[in-house]
Amino acid sequence: MPLTLILTRHAKSGWDDPTLSDHDRSLDARGRADAPRVGAWLQGKGYVPDQALVSSARRTQETWERLSPEFQRPVPATVVPGLYHAEAEGILTHLRSARSANVMILGHNPGIGDFARRIVNAAPRHREFADYPTCATLVAGFDGDDWSAVDWGAGRVIDFIVPRDL
Repeated sequence: MPLTLILTRHAKSGWDDPTLSDHDRSLDARGRADAPRVGAWLQGKGYVPDQALVSSARRTQETWERLSPEFQRPVPATVVPGLYHAEAEGILTHLRSARSANVMILGHNPGIGDFARRIVNAAPRHREFADYPTCATLVAGFDGDDWSAVDWGAGRVIDFIVPRDL
């Protein structure tokens, strides 16, 4: 059974309230507009996950709340506190525990960008892949029956998008 990973960095967030902790920052106007556009792109391309693992930060949860209604079916999401500012190794650990063949992970840089670079066998030819800007989304395919044995360099890039491309 082929496996598919959708790896999305949270949408653009605001820094205008200095009293909020980093964990509690919300999306700004651009982020609120970009998230559903990326969701519609995923739906239009047929890249709808069966399970989503979402960082506990407010901005990742808001990204999911704005992105997921674009899917034509409900997708269960699990808030994973360990994805908040997780490094690549931590993201891999969470992916290995996923139970669905089509999984979406919503997280943060620098970990999610590092994870994206390391999990695929070749980077997509896109000018912004190395930066992994807000709401950047990688779709990668893997061989195997489950995520438990997935390792670095095992993924094949299926697609990559940033909101600016939409």
